[in-house]
Amino acid sequence: MFEGPTGAGTTDPAEPFEITLDGVPILARPGETIAAALLAAGVRAWRTTRIGGRPRGLFCGIGVCYDCLISVGGQRVRACQQLAAPGDAVSTRTWDSAAGPDTDRERGR
Repeated sequence: MFEGPTGAGTTDPAEPFEITLDGVPILARPGETIAAALLAAGVRAWRTTRIGGRPRGLFCGIGVCYDCLISVGGQRVRACQQLAAPGDAVSTRTWDSAAGPDTDRERGR
Protein backbone atom coordinates (compact mmCIF):
# COMPACT_ATOMS: atom_id res chain seq x y z
CA MET A 1 0.00 0.00 0.00
CA PHE A 2 1.24 3.49 -0.88
CA GLU A 3 1.58 5.95 1.98
CA GLY A 4 0.45 9.43 0.95
CA PRO A 5 2.13 12.61 2.17
CA THR A 6 -0.02 12.68 5.31
CA GLY A 7 0.80 9.06 6.12
CA ALA A 8 -2.75 7.93 5.40
CA GLY A 9 -2.83 4.65 3.48
CA THR A 10 -4.13 4.87 -0.06
CA THR A 11 -4.22 2.49 -2.99
CA ASP A 12 -1.17 2.02 -5.19
CA PRO A 13 -0.81 5.17 -7.33
CA ALA A 14 -0.77 3.07 -10.50
CA GLU A 15 -3.85 1.03 -9.55
CA PRO A 16 -6.69 1.82 -11.98
CA PHE A 17 -10.26 2.50 -10.95
CA GLU A 18 -13.51 2.68 -12.88
CA ILE A 19 -15.50 5.63 -14.15
CA THR A 20 -18.40 5.40 -16.59
CA LEU A 21 -19.03 7.25 -19.83
CA ASP A 22 -22.76 7.17 -20.60
CA GLY A 23 -22.93 3.95 -18.56
CA VAL A 24 -19.94 2.27 -20.25
CA PRO A 25 -17.06 1.40 -17.88
CA ILE A 26 -13.74 3.17 -18.53
CA LEU A 27 -10.55 2.60 -16.56
CA ALA A 28 -8.74 5.62 -15.14
CA ARG A 29 -5.64 6.00 -13.02
CA PRO A 30 -5.09 8.26 -10.03
CA GLY A 31 -3.99 11.73 -11.11
CA GLU A 32 -5.47 11.44 -14.61
CA THR A 33 -7.96 13.93 -15.93
CA ILE A 34 -11.18 12.62 -17.39
CA ALA A 35 -9.90 13.63 -20.84
CA ALA A 36 -6.73 11.55 -20.33
CA ALA A 37 -8.77 8.52 -19.24
CA LEU A 38 -11.09 8.85 -22.25
CA LEU A 39 -8.18 9.22 -24.67
CA ALA A 40 -6.42 6.21 -23.12
CA ALA A 41 -9.63 4.22 -23.68
CA GLY A 42 -9.66 5.24 -27.35
CA VAL A 43 -12.46 7.80 -27.08
CA ARG A 44 -11.51 10.75 -29.30
CA ALA A 45 -14.76 12.73 -29.39
CA TRP A 46 -17.41 12.81 -26.68
CA ARG A 47 -19.75 15.57 -27.72
CA THR A 48 -21.00 17.29 -30.85
CA THR A 49 -21.78 20.90 -31.57
CA ARG A 50 -25.45 21.85 -31.32
CA ILE A 51 -25.33 23.42 -34.77
CA GLY A 52 -23.91 21.12 -37.43
CA GLY A 53 -23.28 18.14 -35.14
CA ARG A 54 -19.50 18.40 -35.48
CA PRO A 55 -17.53 16.10 -33.17
CA ARG A 56 -15.63 17.63 -30.27
CA GLY A 57 -13.19 16.21 -27.74
CA LEU A 58 -9.81 17.30 -26.47
CA PHE A 59 -8.41 20.27 -28.40
CA CYS A 60 -6.18 22.59 -26.37
CA GLY A 61 -5.78 20.36 -23.31
CA ILE A 62 -5.23 23.34 -20.98
CA GLY A 63 -8.76 24.53 -20.24
CA VAL A 64 -8.94 27.46 -22.64
CA CYS A 65 -11.14 26.31 -25.53
CA TYR A 66 -14.12 24.50 -23.88
CA ASP A 67 -14.23 21.88 -26.67
CA CYS A 68 -13.95 19.09 -24.09
CA LEU A 69 -17.10 19.99 -22.12
CA ILE A 70 -18.65 17.00 -20.46
CA SER A 71 -21.02 16.39 -17.58
CA VAL A 72 -19.81 14.75 -14.36
CA GLY A 73 -22.43 14.05 -11.75
CA GLY A 74 -24.74 16.56 -13.44
CA GLN A 75 -22.17 19.38 -13.44
CA ARG A 76 -20.76 20.72 -16.71
CA VAL A 77 -16.95 20.63 -16.58
CA ARG A 78 -13.97 20.72 -18.93
CA ALA A 79 -12.67 17.14 -19.18
CA CYS A 80 -9.08 18.38 -19.50
CA GLN A 81 -9.32 20.14 -16.13
CA GLN A 82 -11.35 17.63 -14.10
CA LEU A 83 -9.46 14.88 -12.31
CA ALA A 84 -11.11 11.49 -12.61
CA ALA A 85 -12.36 10.01 -9.35
CA PRO A 86 -13.53 6.47 -8.62
CA GLY A 87 -17.17 6.05 -9.56
CA ASP A 88 -17.48 9.26 -11.60
CA ALA A 89 -20.60 9.11 -13.79
CA VAL A 90 -19.55 10.98 -16.93
CA SER A 91 -22.16 11.95 -19.49
CA THR A 92 -21.72 13.28 -23.00
CA ARG A 93 -24.90 15.30 -22.55
CA THR A 94 -23.69 18.71 -21.30
CA TRP A 95 -26.83 20.83 -21.67
CA ASP A 96 -30.57 20.45 -21.64
CA SER A 97 -32.74 21.32 -24.62
CA ALA A 98 -33.91 24.56 -23.00
CA ALA A 99 -30.35 25.81 -22.47
CA GLY A 100 -29.78 26.47 -26.15
CA PRO A 101 -26.53 26.16 -28.05
CA ASP A 102 -23.21 25.68 -26.36
CA THR A 103 -21.42 28.76 -27.68
CA ASP A 104 -18.88 31.38 -26.69
CA ARG A 105 -21.79 33.77 -26.11
CA GLU A 106 -23.27 31.34 -23.58
CA ARG A 107 -19.96 31.39 -21.71
CA GLY A 108 -19.90 35.19 -21.70
CA ARG A 109 -17.16 35.62 -24.29
